[in-house]
Amino acid sequence: MEFQHELIIPNEGLPFKLFLFEGRNGNYVREKHWHTSVEIFAVMEGCLSFYIDEEEYPLKAGEFLIINSNEVHSIQAPVRNETIVLQIPLKQFEDYFTAQRFIRFRSKSKGQKEAKPEETDRQMVSLIRELYRVFVTRGTGYEFRTRSVFYEILYLMVSKYRETEVEESKLKNSRRLDALSKITTYMREHYKEDLKLSGLASMFGYSDAYLSRMFRKYAKVNFKTYLQDIRMAYAYKELLNTDHTISAIALDNGFASSRAFSREFVKRYGILPGRVERQSRQNVKKVL
Repeated sequence: MEFQHELIIPNEGLPFKLFLFEGRNGNYVREKHWHTSVEIFAVMEGCLSFYIDEEEYPLKAGEFLIINSNEVHSIQAPVRNETIVLQIPLKQFEDYFTAQRFIRFRSKSKGQKEAKPEETDRQMVSLIRELYRVFVTRGTGYEFRTRSVFYEILYLMVSKYRETEVEESKLKNSRRLDALSKITTYMREHYKEDLKLSGLASMFGYSDAYLSRMFRKYAKVNFKTYLQDIRMAYAYKELLNTDHTISAIALDNGFASSRAFSREFVKRYGILPGRVERQSRQNVKKVL
């Protein structure tokens, strides 16, 4: 299987990740990949196409698509577009898992007496637009409003878009990646600790060799590289958004020393971490 695992880390202080689609300028292809988070793409302007299990799902302005956890997908954006991406950690839906510890969403709402499906779909797009607007403008009390809109989106998802009956074939497809998902989730929650391949293998009931092969096959990187990816992602975010020293950031994110952190940072970004410009918040283009 030729696809990669994507590491998703929520925005600072929030239970989700929200951003504009990286292929908004067009002429862009995102190859097959998967992640444990549930993902919503909402197109505001232009168009793009998704491919899930080789089936095409074209989207135009005013439409959205829900990508389920462990669902392998790719994207083609041949033209300019304005698309908001909302990535939601799977644990947000724990209370609604099936007996198989599984949850799945459709991208068209169920018909309900109180609202026609197309009205619910428009409501979903409107909420995602509002979430992004509040997130970008960051007015007084935006933290409360951001969470308020986010939970309205979660309510719609579990009440109007959740599938209560799922084909066994889809369950099997998800289970292919579920084992590694549990391990990578544990790594993201404990990345500051001294994690070892042998320790994780023993904890989850695998041999060292089998777990090593699992990372190479499904994440397309080895265990050590994946762990460094997690640590660097959190360290980079802390570097941008705090005044902490390089040494403090290194040690706080699982690196053995500031020297080890700086060496890895230069390898990935081509500059020393001390030369990165600090910022009080994420730079986000104000649109919509």
